[in-house]
Amino acid sequence: MPSTRIRLPRQFVAATLILFASAARAADGPAVFGIPVDFILFATTLIGVALFHHHVLKVALAGLAVIAAYKIAFTGFKFGAGLAGFGAHMAHEWVLLTNLLCLLVGFALLARHFEDSGVPEVLPKLLPEGWLGPFVLLVIIFVLSGFLDNIAAALIGGTVAASVFKRKVHIGYLAAIVAASNAGGAGSVVGDTTTTMMWIDGVSPLDVVEAYVGAVVAMVVFGIPAALQQNRHQPIVRNLQAAHHVDWARVGIVGFILVAAIVTNVTMNLKFPAVGDHFPALGVAVWVALLLAVPLRKPEWSLVPDAFKGSIFLLALVTCASMMPVEKLPVASWQTALGLGFISAVFDNIPLTALALKQGGYDWGFLAYAVGFGGSMLWFGSSAGVALSNLFPEAKSVGQWLRHGWYIAVGYVVGFFALLLILGWHPHEKHKEVSLGGTAVHAIAPAQPPIGA
Repeated sequence: MPSTRIRLPRQFVAATLILFASAARAADGPAVFGIPVDFILFATTLIGVALFHHHVLKVALAGLAVIAAYKIAFTGFKFGAGLAGFGAHMAHEWVLLTNLLCLLVGFALLARHFEDSGVPEVLPKLLPEGWLGPFVLLVIIFVLSGFLDNIAAALIGGTVAASVFKRKVHIGYLAAIVAASNAGGAGSVVGDTTTTMMWIDGVSPLDVVEAYVGAVVAMVVFGIPAALQQNRHQPIVRNLQAAHHVDWARVGIVGFILVAAIVTNVTMNLKFPAVGDHFPALGVAVWVALLLAVPLRKPEWSLVPDAFKGSIFLLALVTCASMMPVEKLPVASWQTALGLGFISAVFDNIPLTALALKQGGYDWGFLAYAVGFGGSMLWFGSSAGVALSNLFPEAKSVGQWLRHGWYIAVGYVVGFFALLLILGWHPHEKHKEVSLGGTAVHAIAPAQPPIGA
């Protein structure tokens, strides 16, 4: 890919630093102009990823090493100081990191199973002519993500796109694939890790499903220009006379793996949450399903090294984010929810969601939409983006992603305000009980009056 100068928008950098500063108001430790050094180091790492996109793994690992060394030497962790505190922190995070690693690498093998099944070669016959073909493919990805993991939906969509566009997939369309997968999972409690967290915490699935109002609007806003862009770059290639053979065994393996992931996720969340907190059951389930299917069809094991390398990059950023002293969010409001969507593009949305659930006072549909879809604005802002970039390395450029996928940020904002105008902001009280002096009481977060309908 030809080199290009990368300019991060000043508003983007300023908004990031402002939220970092406001989110860290309660944090202790050295600070520069009120911003903790931890956040400056993390922001520097992210800027390094943006500028040196051909060396993102080295930058991420270097940033992780510097941040860990700084916290070990100066500030400590919430679990303790020094090396002991670091060890306790990693013991707390290892389940999440292992699940992510297993899912990213496992779903890369799943995507190849799907590609080799012959289904992608059949799909061009089903997709409409012209720009509607790429748009319908985005809609299919959107729908799939509602009941599959958004990583799987993005990889399946990317695999189909590689086939129907003969691997000439525009980077803007790659960004749209990630956005469609994240938008499709935003309103489903089984479609995204953040919405599943809300479900576990006691949020009703009916409160989360409201996110689809904004997600559908956003889908139209970014989907149409992305489809037009891809159709100009490379239309769908059809070979209607060729005979296409579907390997139903591989299709069955794909379904088997996805069902194993969904059943494990739901079972751990509803019946055995303590097991899921201490053991990477979801990732292990995917790999058990993969290995059980080996006698029927072998995976493409040669993909593992590259998939593993790409996954380590995401894990390095997630680990950096987990060490940030984000102990307090701004007061819950629709403005805060809107800002969290932009921050989720650079900051792991899992801890952001956990903090918002602890704080209370949010309209959960808005929060689900913001943290679920917001990460689509940058290629490393969501695990779906990182997974897809493993298949298409040319996507690993912040400048190109922002330049050609600008309509995703526009879609996010338009979808958010459509949600605000159609349903209105209706904040919820804290739904968890806390113990004060041995007496269980309901902790009620101060809530703003409803806005809109």
